[in-house]
Amino acid sequence: MTPDERSIAVVGGGIIGICAALYLQEKGFRVTVLDRAGTDDQRASYGNAGNLSPWSCVPESLPGLWKSVPGWLLDPLGPMAIRLRHLPAAAPWLARFLQAGRPGRIPAQADALRSLYAPTVDLYEDLLRGSGHEELVRRCVYIQLYRDEAQADLNAVGLRLRRERGAHVELVGAGALRELEPDISPHYRKAVVIHGQGHSVNPQRLLRVLAERVVRQGGQMSRCDVARLHPGPGGVKIETPQGTLAFAQVVVAAGAWSAKLLRPLGLTIPLETERGYHLTVPDPGVRVNNTLMEAGRMVVANSMEGGLRLAGTVELAGLSASPDYRRARNLAILGQEIFPALNVENATEWMGHRPSLPDSLPVIGRMPGCPDILLAFGHSHLGLSGGAPTGRLIAQLAAGEIPSVDLAPFRADRFRFLGSQEKPA
Repeated sequence: MTPDERSIAVVGGGIIGICAALYLQEKGFRVTVLDRAGTDDQRASYGNAGNLSPWSCVPESLPGLWKSVPGWLLDPLGPMAIRLRHLPAAAPWLARFLQAGRPGRIPAQADALRSLYAPTVDLYEDLLRGSGHEELVRRCVYIQLYRDEAQADLNAVGLRLRRERGAHVELVGAGALRELEPDISPHYRKAVVIHGQGHSVNPQRLLRVLAERVVRQGGQMSRCDVARLHPGPGGVKIETPQGTLAFAQVVVAAGAWSAKLLRPLGLTIPLETERGYHLTVPDPGVRVNNTLMEAGRMVVANSMEGGLRLAGTVELAGLSASPDYRRARNLAILGQEIFPALNVENATEWMGHRPSLPDSLPVIGRMPGCPDILLAFGHSHLGLSGGAPTGRLIAQLAAGEIPSVDLAPFRADRFRFLGSQEKPA
């Protein structure tokens, strides 16, 4: 039996999948969201830092980054860790990651990132308008804090990439910094302020509010492990432990689990999980007015409804290894370096899986050879920022419209060209 042409399944109930479901409903699709059981607290949508970053146009891999990696790995408080037993599996991804940071690749990556994330704050405000939960998204500035004043350089590659694409970026001294954020340590004498940013005060509640809207609008939500996809001439069948379901189209938005689902179909994606940790302090005793990042330690601080959240650490250890909550507890030490009066009592710890691709660009588009499968995953540290923009693009594709963003940089088959001089057609 051929499924209804307006039927579509979204595999994944994180922020990417839920935003896709909402925009698909706007296009008149009958949406079913299939979400893995027991993974709520491991998805990045649950515990991210809350940033909404229109100016996140800087790839993670930059020229010369490799020089910093040994020091990060040797520092117990450093921003990166790799489990030794996972290193053989991660090595090919790391090689691609370094290749992606070649100088000639950076401008195109930055352009693609800017095109994707530019409307994020506006789109979330639109999605929340009239919901009674508009307070979940706030506009702010993003402040990069520097202990070493010499490193606060507007011509540094990351800041230059932003400025070249139109960002309003300014360098401020100690006095102006204290006016913005009175409770930070006096050791920070310089900061860079990036204007036009936003953040969510509760990413978990934001996800829940949007998911409830999907249901109110007639969408189906099912806790259902997807075992396999079977594309055919009349749509896509989804094999689950409860039986087989059929849809005209399917969106794969399963975050760090997406590549495993696609591999049996012949599509190999170099998707790694950058496991992230956070610490949320319910009664911090300090005030944070904007989004802060300690530039040396790469720790992000944001005020949330549940307290102050500290996040930013990266661990490569795969999908199945147990959390190492020392990574989260280290954030208490780093947080007190930023805020000398920070009270870290009763802090809660979390670990989740960021789905990361070596060139910092997500996969967005139709699956090569299987046009009824649409792909939306791999947003790395920017999943919250990417939720609404990616959801809108997926709905445009599903409806046969011309996407509002050039999706060529996000195509799924681009990785066979990474590391060679050959370019995709």
